[in-house]
Amino acid sequence: MNDYNGNNYNNYDQNGGQHPDGTGYDRSNAYGRYGSYSYNEQNSGDRSGFYYSQPQYNGSSVNEFSYTPSRPRKTIGRKILTGLLAVAGVAAISVTSIVGYNLVMGEGGGGTIDRDGSVAPSETIKKPDKPTTIDRGNLPTLEQLAAPEDALSIPQVIEKMSPSVVGISCITSGGIATGSGIILSEDGYIITNAHVIDGAQSMSVVLPVYYSEGDDDEAQAKLTVEAERVGSDDQTDIAVLKIDRKDLVKADIGVSSDVQVGELSIVIGNPLGLDLANSATAGIISAKDRTITIEDRTMKVLQTDASINFGNSGGPLINAYGQVIGITSAKVASNSADGLGFAIPIDDALPIIDDLMKNGYVTGRPSLSITGTSVTSSYASYYGIPQGFMVVKVTEGGCSEKAGIQKNDIIIAINDTIVTNLNELNDVKNKFSPGDTVTLTVYRNGKKLEIDVVLDEATGDMSASQDTNNGSYDRRESYDYFDPYDYWGGF
Repeated sequence: MNDYNGNNYNNYDQNGGQHPDGTGYDRSNAYGRYGSYSYNEQNSGDRSGFYYSQPQYNGSSVNEFSYTPSRPRKTIGRKILTGLLAVAGVAAISVTSIVGYNLVMGEGGGGTIDRDGSVAPSETIKKPDKPTTIDRGNLPTLEQLAAPEDALSIPQVIEKMSPSVVGISCITSGGIATGSGIILSEDGYIITNAHVIDGAQSMSVVLPVYYSEGDDDEAQAKLTVEAERVGSDDQTDIAVLKIDRKDLVKADIGVSSDVQVGELSIVIGNPLGLDLANSATAGIISAKDRTITIEDRTMKVLQTDASINFGNSGGPLINAYGQVIGITSAKVASNSADGLGFAIPIDDALPIIDDLMKNGYVTGRPSLSITGTSVTSSYASYYGIPQGFMVVKVTEGGCSEKAGIQKNDIIIAINDTIVTNLNELNDVKNKFSPGDTVTLTVYRNGKKLEIDVVLDEATGDMSASQDTNNGSYDRRESYDYFDPYDYWGGF
């Protein structure tokens, strides 16, 4: 459970609890035992169309964001329309065939028929004197068309960037998770995605073979270097790590605002784990300034059709000059779509990275210093409580504790703006600055209270606080409660 200030939080019991909408989930197997999991809230309204997936590969798992577009439902009206269009199409083909036959027979197919029954020969159709030919031996490739004239070739780009792309290996409570990273400086600063190191108890950076001093096991073991977390920001999905090396090749950083749609893009990373380290794929920039929401994060991203697979997260999206223009972060997870990957623009990432390196967190963001979970409409209807944001934990010494906010309070409005979930609460809260006062409307034991709170500044310590129940709560603590399952002895 992370702090409320726009970061991740969990709506389920860590040891197999029930989400408010009734969805069961066993978090203990999230990383390695069964290899993969997905959590889909398409009916909740908080995370519609997205889920978080961690597939297994050769004994290790990878942290990855996946975007699952909603599928349109087939209706009876659509089926009827399809049938009518099919009938109309058959009729059109039949009419066209008859007309074509008459035209051919009457104007050039078999000649014209005179009144006496004799057939007059038709005019001979002349062929062009010189057939038009195209020399297809020198046609440019798609990559050549997408790259500027002064660009590097793809092999040159890969040769330039490969020494600056690393693997990230994390030990979690459930196993080992892997991802990718980018060398930011010669003295060991590495950038990656925050979700790659989410839940990590320890982290290592795996350097590419470029840094190997030999082929023996000892030389290969030296490529894995213990890393420390400098800072991470869940809201922008960016993290900075540090390793003790002084001889690294830093990546060449480009300007993402100069990118044009249709321009060449290259992805280098560790798809499906470290066994396929430094794999490269190429494509084009499909779109700029896309806005997607994944797990309560709203992100502005670049879209590319270069293949981004599980394990590429945190690696570079590269232009035709061998410069980093984005940090790969998410891909579409759908059987009906392919070639849709997303990367954080490097222009947006650099100020966050600078703040993380200086302070360990992003400064200037307001926080209520609470952790909680959204109350869904189904939960609200079943228990007879309002929709809103339920407080699961109040940070000790934080602004909410000072103001009198308590565990199991349900925040239903902020400054007279009704909120029904975390996103809506964040949207209003983020319009203010640390030190500003907001009024929270709280539902507590059947009563509505208004409480003024002076906002804290979100810090790394706040975002790192964990709730022991990880989002679960016992409704019996605060509300009159009748459980029919307990009454009948359970089912």
